[in-house]
Amino acid sequence: MERRDLLRSGLALAGASLLPQLTRSAAASAAREPGQFPPGFLWGAATAAYQVEGAYNEDGKGESVWDRFVLAPGKIKNGDTGNVACDSYHRYGDDIALLRTLNLKSYRFSIAWTRIQPSGTGPANARGLDYYDRLTDALLEAGIRPLPTLYHWDLPQELEDRGGWPNRDTAARFADYASIMGRRLGDRIEHWALFNESKAFTQLSYWFGVFAPGRKDALAFLKATHTVNLAHGLGFRALKTANSKLQVGSVYDVSPHIPASDSAADRAAAEAMDKLSNLWFVVPVLTGSYPEGVLPAASQAALLGMQSGDEQTMRADLDFVGLNYYSLTRVAASTQNSGVPGLDVTADWAVGPDEKTDFGWDIYPQGFYDILKRMQQVTGKRPIEITENGAAYNNKPDATGQIHDAKRIAYLRAHLLSLSRAIADGVPVRAYHCWSLLDNFEWAQGYSQRFGLTYVDFDNHQRRTIKESGYWYAKVAAANRVV
Repeated sequence: MERRDLLRSGLALAGASLLPQLTRSAAASAAREPGQFPPGFLWGAATAAYQVEGAYNEDGKGESVWDRFVLAPGKIKNGDTGNVACDSYHRYGDDIALLRTLNLKSYRFSIAWTRIQPSGTGPANARGLDYYDRLTDALLEAGIRPLPTLYHWDLPQELEDRGGWPNRDTAARFADYASIMGRRLGDRIEHWALFNESKAFTQLSYWFGVFAPGRKDALAFLKATHTVNLAHGLGFRALKTANSKLQVGSVYDVSPHIPASDSAADRAAAEAMDKLSNLWFVVPVLTGSYPEGVLPAASQAALLGMQSGDEQTMRADLDFVGLNYYSLTRVAASTQNSGVPGLDVTADWAVGPDEKTDFGWDIYPQGFYDILKRMQQVTGKRPIEITENGAAYNNKPDATGQIHDAKRIAYLRAHLLSLSRAIADGVPVRAYHCWSLLDNFEWAQGYSQRFGLTYVDFDNHQRRTIKESGYWYAKVAAANRVV
């Protein structure tokens, strides 16, 4: 039997069996003391394709919106690009070795659509598929569960040229791509995430214009949100058709929305922004309808570009839900027009009295507990995976080459204690992925913000050095409790 067949029949089955067993144990036994996690809890780390892979034009890869956007003057801090990034396309073996050193059993990564379909349509690029074959097989051989995300913000540029996410046809193109991946890797990968942070990339890419493709059009943003919701339903069914045994979820960035003051206007704004930010994607996918009180009921369908039958198309009974949490959101009543009739609220994010990370984000561990309880009301008994949580601290190596990042350890410890408490109080969380395994390309901030458990020397052949926080996290994973 060849190596691929061995992986499919042996290691792949072992990896696929981890989560059903884990889900049962997590549901059956809550954490018994602060900082303790249920037996079988799954510890991992996360990355994303454009942020770590590099090899931006190798092996038939097409141009993504980020490949184009980083070339525009003034868009990215220091003029950085993801052309090389962490060079994980060539050094994925090194990354897997890091995962093993850190005692981690789950790796959340994303697949670059343009490696699979360079233009976003048409037949698959064999060399791109081969790369994810190699990555998948190497993870399984190391005893690590692969958790791929199909879309982490790197839309094929040709699809953007056709209208991007505001164009309804993009949802169908996404389903085609999902089908390709399900048929290729569904024999070895059981758990799949459709999207990463739909709220973040639609708002920042089409409304505020600070992420690729850099459009500032509130109406385009609203249409993009609806297309993405349609793509959830279509992509879910495409994966299930490729392999009915696949477990399919999606990843949502969530944050407790707190009024900036006790005024009625700020309270109303916080409530509206909570619906737009925390519920606007997960509720339509689970129920087929949008939260009320965000858009005027009489014009909502026209603003979103809804058509007959869309309620059924976007609905998907997700098998699990991924949640990303970093900070709270303070919301004040709008001081300027949003550009959308009836949508006149704005969020003043990460401004408050709390201690800050090096990125300037508020540190608010209580918010982790609060938002998990909040989202449980929406997602019900579905298993939850924490797919991202972490902090940017820009510590550099000392004279001995070690990276002491005590503040990151303090951040993670406080948040893991909140997570443990949420599990003890009945939130069905089965896995935690720290953001990130590696320092990487942090979107518009370039390489100026470091979230990694591992320091990457971008000036010295992407040399990797585990930070003090990485070794601490390895102890947590080994002990299954906060140390």
